Amino acid sequence: MADLAPRELRVLVAVASEGGFSAAAVALGMTQSAVSHSVRGSERRLGAVLFDRGRSGATPTPAGERALAYARRVLRLLEVMGSEVRGAASAAGAGLGAGAGALAGPLRIAAFRSAALHLLPRALGRLTERHPGIVPEVRIVREVGRGTAGEVLDGRADLGIATLGTTSPVPPELVGGVLVEEGYALVHPSGHPAPRSLPLIDWTENCTSYTREWWAGQEWLPPATVQAEDDGAVLSMVGTGFGMAVMPELSLVGAPPSVEITDLGPERPTRSVGYVTTPELAGSLAVRALIRELRAIAG
Repeated sequence: MADLAPRELRVLVAVASEGGFSAAAVALGMTQSAVSHSVRGSERRLGAVLFDRGRSGATPTPAGERALAYARRVLRLLEVMGSEVRGAASAAGAGLGAGAGALAGPLRIAAFRSAALHLLPRALGRLTERHPGIVPEVRIVREVGRGTAGEVLDGRADLGIATLGTTSPVPPELVGGVLVEEGYALVHPSGHPAPRSLPLIDWTENCTSYTREWWAGQEWLPPATVQAEDDGAVLSMVGTGFGMAVMPELSLVGAPPSVEITDLGPERPTRSVGYVTTPELAGSLAVRALIRELRAIAG
């Protein structure tokens, strides 16, 4: 099987991102026939159909999704290689030490909402202060299903801030580590005489934690009767007296005065928040620098 060239990989990614061969041709400045020819050649070399063609455009097949994930990751590694090589050459020409001046260009990060609001900003502030050439690109991703780790696996992010643990382990194709272990607390309207009598509010992202097992053993916790879109909506509903909730510490940073936080004691559930990246990008200078800053903030 012949290797695919970077140009062929870019064509595959463009067809997927643009939703069709014609739109990809426009985006790439190619003819539609050239795009079709390139895709057919890639399919022939890989031995699989990568796109389902239809009147509405082109949709990746399961094999195509796998190919696209690798294509994005390979193309990103080529970008990182170019950036770091140019930076090293520039530093050497200026008589600086190895690695100096090499941190420049985009750094793509996927994070779930509370991490993006309360953990990531300080780390990025420190990072860009030390390395002003780095341009962070942050996407907020719901931590359900494949979550932020899926963004990294699919080549859409260099690093993901993810929930980790026995129910959400680091995928075998990635590497990662825990940054902070946070506990859960009971939140309820301030001054309410009987907060445990209130309806329980829940949100989908909370399902990724093993708190479900803990909840099942708490006789005072009723089944959730209210489902909110995210933890911000939960806090808002609690603050207006609509109910109570069990929430992790990151979600409670900056909670309004209308919300009271009650410790659940030593048997409270906890959640591990960490990072995930690919083995290849784990060695890149920008990703390593961000991990250092995240550890410094979390520590």
